[in-house]
Amino acid sequence: MSNVEIPVITQKLLDAKKSKGMTFADLEKTVGRDEVWIASVFYRQSTASEEEATKILEALGLPTDLASELTVYPTKGLGPVVPTDPLIYRFYEIMQVYGMPMKDVIQEKFGDGIMSAIDFTLDIEKVEDPKGDRVKVIMNGKFLPYKKW
Repeated sequence: MSNVEIPVITQKLLDAKKSKGMTFADLEKTVGRDEVWIASVFYRQSTASEEEATKILEALGLPTDLASELTVYPTKGLGPVVPTDPLIYRFYEIMQVYGMPMKDVIQEKFGDGIMSAIDFTLDIEKVEDPKGDRVKVIMNGKFLPYKKW
């Protein structure tokens, strides 16, 4: 997030996670939510319940009075700028190159509509490959047809 300001709470969470030697997968076991969703709470892109926030903070050894910062509704998105972090930019680039083809294929299969980013899951898997390990990203969103009225 090199061109995006990181919230103070995000830095506190990341620092605590690092000092504890924990991964998001470790927190998944503690919180009972997917590692990607937990990371999105860290970066203030998702809202935790009081119980989820408390579990995260306790696992990281942080004061539970910070829970209120994880339970407020965040302003989502990176902002109006093109991301400059190389990994994040690649997803932007993928959408620039494959966005319209994906849209056409989705609409051929489902009709006129969108894939929900609300009723949605995102999984990231490591796939071992002798030519170099691969990143497998699985986006799974409910199809929402456009209404006619």
